[in-house]
Amino acid sequence: MEYHGLKVEVKDKIALITLSRPEALNALNLEVISSFNLAVKELSQNKDIRALIITGAGKAFIAGADIKELSKMKPDAAYTFSRKGQQAFDRLEQMDIPVIAAVNGFALGGGCELAMACDMRIASTTAKFGMPEVTLGLMPGFAGTQRLTRLVGYSNAMYLMTTAETVTAEEALRLGLVQIVVEPHQLMEISFEVAGKIASNGKYAVKSVKELARKSTYTAMEFGSELESEAFAGLFDRPEADEGMQAFMEKRKPQWKS
Repeated sequence: MEYHGLKVEVKDKIALITLSRPEALNALNLEVISSFNLAVKELSQNKDIRALIITGAGKAFIAGADIKELSKMKPDAAYTFSRKGQQAFDRLEQMDIPVIAAVNGFALGGGCELAMACDMRIASTTAKFGMPEVTLGLMPGFAGTQRLTRLVGYSNAMYLMTTAETVTAEEALRLGLVQIVVEPHQLMEISFEVAGKIASNGKYAVKSVKELARKSTYTAMEFGSELESEAFAGLFDRPEADEGMQAFMEKRKPQWKS
């Protein structure tokens, strides 16, 4: 299927979405957000996919929202734009497979918000992260105030969002916003290597880990621990667990059936 402003590829159980509006530094407008939402919805229905990577074409990951489009909006249209972006990123976050942001350049505003909706972020040394909305008299609109605070803590998030300071990949790594920093020519290789490691593990085990880890951000410890025990026990009903443990005892790689 053709998508506006992005490309979708699937190979060896790993999907790749490339934001592709290099002339606009991959800025997000309503059309791209709708296209992205559709692509994520369709990939979610492909049960063969074990991991998803998201990156940008050219020198930017995503430089933010399309300011030309924003400048023409009245409050009602701005609310709709914000909600559509939130819905698309929520759908991404709720995928039952791990999602990796391969951040190749500028991840500003909406681009940083999309990266934060992924499960982990691998950044090129040339990547830059920032939330510059206040310099426009605006604020994050794609749940950036919520995700950034959860990822780096209240004070760090407040500092980034109120100063609009742009940080390097190394500083983002220190803050916990990024998990790995690599040289530009290694970015996709390492991202696929990480995705391949994920894909080589038990499908239902990985799915359960993501589900429980995501719930941990808004559930009490006691309730979350009970959910974990239930999910842990449930895996013992699956042939996948039998094969994984048997393979370990036989000192061989597991042969997953799904």
